[in-house]
Amino acid sequence: MLIARRTALRGLLTCALTTTGLTSLTGALAAPAEAAPSPLATPEGPVVLTVGGAMRNANRDGRAAFDMAMLEKLPQVSFSTQTPWYPQARKFTGPLLRDVLAAAGAQGRTIEARALNAYRVTLPVADVERYDVIVARLLDDKPMAVRDKGPLFLIYPFDRAPELRNSVFYGRSAWQLTHLELR
Repeated sequence: MLIARRTALRGLLTCALTTTGLTSLTGALAAPAEAAPSPLATPEGPVVLTVGGAMRNANRDGRAAFDMAMLEKLPQVSFSTQTPWYPQARKFTGPLLRDVLAAAGAQGRTIEARALNAYRVTLPVADVERYDVIVARLLDDKPMAVRDKGPLFLIYPFDRAPELRNSVFYGRSAWQLTHLELR
């Protein structure tokens, strides 16, 4: 009975190897090669955001550089939320931070967000996986000027999860965002 099972198993393996184009079981069991990073386009306009540190898809000086057109080409998300910075709820639109990080081939566990005014804040990558944090490029469907907290604003969907409505998450938001450093 054992010999019959071995023979049947050998036949199944041979069939599977033949249909996949492999000639031996060694090739089938080898660890899969790490996927080559997808190329990141080169920015054609002024760079509005750079990503550095633990990432794979550099397109300029060892960093991932994005112009506004590159950010616009990523899937866009909109939500309205109340914040401590505006008297009423405002609509924010932009790509999910997780999509920006994926385009850069991010590999870190933490993100240091840096702003034009030298503000720096560290947030865990887990936030990006758990919440729909966006890199907002539009406020109420209009581009944001620097004087209006733009051109980019890292923002959490505060009204979607009650646990976000506190000083920790408000502090992790960054207006006038210019750089993300992955560690």
